[in-house]
Amino acid sequence: MEALQFLVAKDSKRQSVYALVGDEDFLKRYARERIISVALGEEDPSFAVSVYAGDRLDFSTVRNELETLPFLAPCRVVIVESADKFVTDNRPALEAYFAKPSRVGVLILDVKTFPENTKLAKALPDAAKIACKAPPAYKLPPWCVDWAKTAHKKKLAMNAAELLVELVGTSMGLLDQEIGKLANAVGSKAGISVEDVDALVGRSKAADVFRIMDAVGEGRPGEALSILQELFAEGEDPMAVIGPLTAQLRKLATVGRLHFVEKIALGPAMDAANVPKWDKARISCEKQMKHLGGRRLLKLPDWLVEINYGLKGGNPLPERVQVERLVVTLARPREDAKR
Repeated sequence: MEALQFLVAKDSKRQSVYALVGDEDFLKRYARERIISVALGEEDPSFAVSVYAGDRLDFSTVRNELETLPFLAPCRVVIVESADKFVTDNRPALEAYFAKPSRVGVLILDVKTFPENTKLAKALPDAAKIACKAPPAYKLPPWCVDWAKTAHKKKLAMNAAELLVELVGTSMGLLDQEIGKLANAVGSKAGISVEDVDALVGRSKAADVFRIMDAVGEGRPGEALSILQELFAEGEDPMAVIGPLTAQLRKLATVGRLHFVEKIALGPAMDAANVPKWDKARISCEKQMKHLGGRRLLKLPDWLVEINYGLKGGNPLPERVQVERLVVTLARPREDAKR
């Protein structure tokens, strides 16, 4: 079951074992709170919830805790954090426990992976396997709108939500923090506007890369280089810039290959490359495609290999200069462009 679906379900039935699977800590935190609420109802969790680190834990400790009668609560909840090693080391014991779990205990395993083809995964119903993975980027603005209303009692405009995701990135925890800050900052105002987001939310490295790529798409090498130099002047490491820049260029390279080589229409090609579906992202991608042209788009994978090799010591030029040269190469007009 998807975590967002689990969090809003009104008829959740208590399970003996839960697996919180994935790498989105925000969803795991709220899913854990939801499980505790389902398991304990209105009772105080202070005496009924135990938390263990899974990297240094033996199964007998967990089993004894799960079998201990709860104090002033309907059951005992045992949470094993970072439980991948614990699961691997105690698989046979867990398989036996899953087959006959404690009647007074609820076990929550917080894991990165939980393969569906294992006996453990097959032993749990879908309702007990909570997928805690961030939704695709294009689904995050609508989620931000819903979350602002639900958690912070504010109406977040959709264009403000789109800008928020562009500025902050796809971490749901960071998005929640920024929505909370915005809700406090606007005070008694009922809503949060795009102007509020633009004025109050800081830009992430990914957002700065979007600005660089927007300048590239407009064919403005001077502006693209100026943004990049601002980052370096602020002390940003070239390796920290090249990461999100490379991610964007890989998407463009994929769109270019699908569109120009495999003759797939631009919209489906963007879908396949995981280009966000909100209007601004699609328009920017199309501008960058048009500016670069088929020849340069098809060269992008080679250029990315080249700069990756160069930044790892394969090029004697300073790292900063290598990144600047790549940006200028991208932003300058096409050789075949009309003059």
